[in-house]
Amino acid sequence: MAGVSSRDVSAGSPGAGESAPSDAELIRAHVAGEPDAFAELVRRHRDRLWAVALRTVGDREEAADALQDALLNAHRNAARFRGDSAVTTWLHRIVVNACLDRLRRRQAHPTVPLPDGNRDDDRPSAPEPVAPAPDQDTVLVVRDALAALPVEQRSAIILVDVQGYPVTEAAEMLGVAEGTVKSRCARGRARMAVTLGFLRGEAGGAARGGPGGAVQGGNRTGVGDVPSESAPATSLPAGHDRRDQR
Repeated sequence: MAGVSSRDVSAGSPGAGESAPSDAELIRAHVAGEPDAFAELVRRHRDRLWAVALRTVGDREEAADALQDALLNAHRNAARFRGDSAVTTWLHRIVVNACLDRLRRRQAHPTVPLPDGNRDDDRPSAPEPVAPAPDQDTVLVVRDALAALPVEQRSAIILVDVQGYPVTEAAEMLGVAEGTVKSRCARGRARMAVTLGFLRGEAGGAARGGPGGAVQGGNRTGVGDVPSESAPATSLPAGHDRRDQR
């Protein structure tokens, strides 16, 4: 493709007087047959795509599979990208849809793990883990409360409150109206407020802004803070590097 060569894509950082190709240029180069263009696009955005997948699905293996499915879908269907939204919005929409599909299939066909017949339950297979610090306990409780939300509410809160996307972008990613995103976030926050109500007493007067530092800044819910629409991504645990996946 004119203007984007293999050398431009693979060079990494541009030299003096040069500028890296934009996301839209990389998509066009990929469609035109440039072999490195899509890989560069993934390299730019994989951390946030992985974070969204992991927080939406709640399981590393499932999230890795969902992200792989989404990227294969994007790779094969890049020619359908019309530029009506940002490339990142398009990629996130594909990732979120892949995650939601897996969640719905998991809800429709729940599985029960089978016991390991070779394990003697009376004898520990490894030293008992050290109890997590209180702050980590709080993070896990908040994460579990998020995972317990209905799929639609969870995905909206992850994009807006956890990842910090504006409601407008989140609506594009989810393929719904802005008002629907706001409504889902409000209902999800209300559910989490009920679930996490006990944390208010534990936080005491030492940290009025949030429970144990698990979620900082944003809208008051009566149980600490759930971030507002403009807040940056929180410290909820997540994997940020696709390299540790299969």
